[in-house]
Amino acid sequence: MSRGNGLDPKQRRALAQSLTRILDASVEEALAGLADAGPEPAQRLGMTGPPGAGKSMLICRLAARRLERDRRIGVLAIDPTSPVSQGSILGDRVRMETVAEHPALYVRSVPSRRAHDGLCDNIADLLLTMEGFGFDDVVLETVGVGQVEFAVRSLVDTVVLVLVPESGDTIQAMKAGILETADVIVVNKADLPGAGKIRAEVNAIIRRKKGDGGWLPPVIMASATEDNGIDELDDAIERHAAWLAEHRDREATRRERSRYHMQNLLLRRASEVLDGTAAESFDDALPQLFDRLVAGLTESREDKVGRRT
Repeated sequence: MSRGNGLDPKQRRALAQSLTRILDASVEEALAGLADAGPEPAQRLGMTGPPGAGKSMLICRLAARRLERDRRIGVLAIDPTSPVSQGSILGDRVRMETVAEHPALYVRSVPSRRAHDGLCDNIADLLLTMEGFGFDDVVLETVGVGQVEFAVRSLVDTVVLVLVPESGDTIQAMKAGILETADVIVVNKADLPGAGKIRAEVNAIIRRKKGDGGWLPPVIMASATEDNGIDELDDAIERHAAWLAEHRDREATRRERSRYHMQNLLLRRASEVLDGTAAESFDDALPQLFDRLVAGLTESREDKVGRRT
């Protein structure tokens, strides 16, 4: 069921400001301002796959189809941050220009920064904030770095893995990660040679792994040039949502998301402690240095406040 019309300019500014504040928040600030989900959590979709697979264009086409049903859609697109310059090319709004101005669509590109799982800092809070603005769908597009991106599984309801005919050499590497956790698999650019071969290989893999009577991921052929596959993708997402409504343990899902959230905060806190450590400290023996850094990691926020006052 749709939650109404699009965001007005005031709501868009408020959402943009909230996302910027959360993205830049330290661990202490993130803990102090934890966001709550909206009254009805959005349907969360994770779009992942190798770089160049056409994820942004596929999201654009899928959003256009779902907007026809008067759904309010938010897109968080994570762009890779250079380890050298620390810069990112935040270009997903440009790649989605055919629907970017729709009043019921909101697109925000965010940098991955220090995250190494295809996501970004404070991603859990960013998603909760999006839900608080009443989106029906929140689409999370990952960086596209390969099998490490199975972390998205903890944060979304439906994982869509996008492959292309050239993905053949990467499928073996994906077996141990995202390929086995995907709920829907799309062979994009299916007008190119080799698409049928990739589909057959993927079907063979998932049928071996999904023989427990659970959800069997459909493998969909899609092509922007031939304008096909979007109806099938949209239908597969809805069928998976219906399956989840019958089979998902909601308490287990809540705990899994909380666990990821805490893991992310701990990793970022460790980075903060390292950043605040003087360079000469790394001349010390590692056991002593480790103990000192762990003490900094576990220092309570109340202790910090006490020192400042």
